[in-house]
Amino acid sequence: MKKQKLLLWGLCAMSALLLSLPYLLPHSGFLMLFALIPLLCMDRIASLTGLKHVWIYHYSTFVAWNAMTTFWVCNATVGGGLFAIFANALQMSLIWGLFRYSKKYFKGILPYVLLVSLWIGWEHAYFDAEISWPWLVLGNGFAGSIRSIQWYEFTGTVGGSLWIWLCNLSIFGLMTALSDGSWYSFNKKAKTAAITATLLLFIAPFILSAVLWHRNDPADFKGKEQEILIVQPNIDPYHKFEFLQQEDQDKIALEQIDEVLSQRTSTAPILVLTPETFTGDAVIRNGSVSSRTAMGFQAAARRYPNSSYLVGASTYEILQQGDRPSLRAREWGDGWMRSHNSALYITGNDIDIFHKNKLVVGVEYMPWPTIFDPVDQWLGGVIGRCEGQGRITDFTLKDSRDGAETRFGSAICYESVYGEYYTGYVRKGARFMTIITNDSWWGDTPGYKQHMNYASLRAIETRREIARCANTGISGFIDLRGEIKGESKWWEKEVLQGKVLLHDELTFFVRHGDVAGRVCWFSGALLLLALLVQRLNSRKKTAGTLRRQ
Repeated sequence: MKKQKLLLWGLCAMSALLLSLPYLLPHSGFLMLFALIPLLCMDRIASLTGLKHVWIYHYSTFVAWNAMTTFWVCNATVGGGLFAIFANALQMSLIWGLFRYSKKYFKGILPYVLLVSLWIGWEHAYFDAEISWPWLVLGNGFAGSIRSIQWYEFTGTVGGSLWIWLCNLSIFGLMTALSDGSWYSFNKKAKTAAITATLLLFIAPFILSAVLWHRNDPADFKGKEQEILIVQPNIDPYHKFEFLQQEDQDKIALEQIDEVLSQRTSTAPILVLTPETFTGDAVIRNGSVSSRTAMGFQAAARRYPNSSYLVGASTYEILQQGDRPSLRAREWGDGWMRSHNSALYITGNDIDIFHKNKLVVGVEYMPWPTIFDPVDQWLGGVIGRCEGQGRITDFTLKDSRDGAETRFGSAICYESVYGEYYTGYVRKGARFMTIITNDSWWGDTPGYKQHMNYASLRAIETRREIARCANTGISGFIDLRGEIKGESKWWEKEVLQGKVLLHDELTFFVRHGDVAGRVCWFSGALLLLALLVQRLNSRKKTAGTLRRQ
């Protein structure tokens, strides 16, 4: 028994390691195609031997995977990081538990169909859940192996998760058939079909990706380009509010901008990016923004014609009214204050504004305010109360020479993790994308590198080039194949100047969204209903047998 438990723990550790490495090492995404096999073997051994308390094994596996890949969240908030690790693992483990429970009533491959359907359906629903942390969607494991997943333009990341599950289960199925002897009862055609199908499942996506990689070579596109200047001020986020005044931060960025634009001879439009929450002095009253920082950038826009500025801002909306506008609003004098994580689009004459919708739970966002508002008030106001604007809007960049307009979108930090949501910018008309973020809260850990790689996934899914501006590394440009160009270094003040290609075509994923996730969600719901019916029928039969006895 002791040797058996050591074997099971070894299999769990192997799965946790194989699941984690693709998130930590570049070009190791292929490991995801085998990562779940040890865990499936553990489950089969446990079932055959009648082992009790199997949940300890699969829950520990998922905790280890979450901890090895997202431990860095604890650098910003220890409590939030631990909650993310254990709660996210618990959700995964509950799905595995339902899979194990279904074996009592389903036979053959049906429990495994339920497992895949529930897992993929959960990933799909998790993107829109009130408490959402979809960092470890299985398909994200290929974010550092973009040459392998160019076909995400059709399926999105969740489609990649489905492929990963199918590859793991196909190998596991062959192993099971060999171990229980059923393989030898197959005729030659059945064996050939099984092996051929497995090989195609593994190889065909790589071949398709290679074709798409060459078809989308940026060198073959001769369309219009947009010039962009990325400002990476490299300000310590833990000190900026205590030891650095906002005017000092403005001075750092404006000096970086002046150094480049004063030497520029072109009169073509140029977009200047600053990172997320660059300024905290923006106040909104009656729909208009008041900000000394914004005024400084407007002055720069007038000083350098045909320049416009996208500035990350913590904004505060002041409402002079008696009724509380929402449960997330705080009292402010005789009225109320609503806080936002925003992007200010500044030209010489106007200031446009967009509020981030996908907010970080706890730090920025209070879920289920009817429940947590009283709790937060009792705790003294420690839960974030930012509010989104509830819809996606794009910005319009105008060329003052001929009046030509170019629409673009701005995803603020965490929004770039949400693939289907991100497509909304493109459907609104964005011809290129910007991402403004501040990943330096996590320190020099895998976190900011993973976040950068996820932006590559968004470029592939939408075939829109990206200019990404971070407070400190990694800033850079990402082409339509997801390749990162001219990236900045960690913890260095830099200015990056480059161009992005403008595109108009809509990918299948942009037009139709997460089809794989919706299909699996629906099939998972049907299978759960079938499981419930089977359980009720089983109980009726048992009750009838007992009455006859």
